[in-house]
Amino acid sequence: MIPQTLDELILEDIENPDHPSDFEKIGDAAVLILRLPELRDRELHVLSYAFLSTKGECYRYDRKGKNFELLGNFQDLHRLLDEKIDRLIRDIRQYHVEIDRLEESLYDDHPPRDFMERWILYKKEVSLINRLMFHATLSFELFVHYGKKEENFDALAYADILEHMARVRDLSKAAMEKLDNLHDFYRAKVDERMNRNMYWLTILSAIFLPLTLVTGFFGMNTGGLPFTEDASGTAKVVWISLILEGIFLVAFILMNRPKSRRFSRKQREV
Repeated sequence: MIPQTLDELILEDIENPDHPSDFEKIGDAAVLILRLPELRDRELHVLSYAFLSTKGECYRYDRKGKNFELLGNFQDLHRLLDEKIDRLIRDIRQYHVEIDRLEESLYDDHPPRDFMERWILYKKEVSLINRLMFHATLSFELFVHYGKKEENFDALAYADILEHMARVRDLSKAAMEKLDNLHDFYRAKVDERMNRNMYWLTILSAIFLPLTLVTGFFGMNTGGLPFTEDASGTAKVVWISLILEGIFLVAFILMNRPKSRRFSRKQREV
């Protein structure tokens, strides 16, 4: 049955599966909409629940039948919500376990190949949980305040559910902060590895620069090049290349000695 005390606008909100968590008091009745996350087969789903309480009786909205089903009294509603919120706490703790494993792999310098894919997935899902629980906690707090005026309403039991909902919200926020710190550390590791690669590429380029210069000069198809008629011309060019290489390397080492020391110190710190 659908109670006659509800107008069409409230019914539209109840029937909308994407409606955010909300609480409305209409006369002697109250409507609680909770949009909660739920982990099924390692996939995060968002489910919307609508409840109606009037004259000490609680109803749950059946979306398939588009009708309200009698759930029982406030104790029956408490059992249903308590089970769902306890499952949420276990789910968010599992996220923390997975994030901790990802963090340890990064500290051991053996991050998985799909590190960023995992990070994005965890960030997306944990952020969604935090948003949903933020609105759900506010709406449920209004419902608890309303229920304190009703008979057979166990305020302490419902306050316990409210505390658990706030815990899920806080745990999801903590997971978001941990993921942000993990991303910063990962980017620092990637940047450090990139700088190291660029450093060695610079050294290789410096080593081959004189050789490239000599090769390019003597490889020109023009007349009048030195040593073209000299029987020992190749040996002389080699010696010139080695001398230029030595002069360039000494100058390069002297110029980059402070940078090399800083780089080595960073390597030891990492």
